[in-house]
Amino acid sequence: MSDHALYALAWAVFGLSHSAFAGRGWFGRWSRLAYNAVAVILFLGVGAAGAALLGDRPVFDLPLAVRWGMGALHLAGWGLMIWSARFYDLGRLGGLSQLRHPEAAADEPLRLDGPHGRVRHPLYASGFLILWGAALSPLGLATAIWGSLYLLVGTVCEERRLLRLYGEAYADYRRRVPAFIPHR
Repeated sequence: MSDHALYALAWAVFGLSHSAFAGRGWFGRWSRLAYNAVAVILFLGVGAAGAALLGDRPVFDLPLAVRWGMGALHLAGWGLMIWSARFYDLGRLGGLSQLRHPEAAADEPLRLDGPHGRVRHPLYASGFLILWGAALSPLGLATAIWGSLYLLVGTVCEERRLLRLYGEAYADYRRRVPAFIPHR
């Protein structure tokens, strides 16, 4: 099996495991924290596999303007990620709030403010910018491809969950606001 196929397989294992574990509640109030811990461990494994399989390949010979543009895209992704994170309850997202307040709802109310007024998935949009801005080598390009596929599949799963959770309010929001790229 080629190095690229093995790296794709590592991403597939991560994605399938991450999706299979999402929202299961197997560990009660510890579920969200366990989910995030497993995700981090698996993600680090994917990174290690990528580094071992493709990390020794040279960077692409791109014009300086393209490299600068991709760097700007990458930094813009991090900026959007940091700004967007301000609009989430990070304690709840990380799983710590569920430990301190097990009686509180596991999910946040539907967010329509800040970046959510422009795109439905600002953290995923940030991820695309970060991934494609770093696609300067075979490892970076493979990561951008497989990471983007993961984000797209994750979006489908997340949209289904949000429709079940918020019903018609989310369906209306979905009709009005694009998933990743603002159009106004």
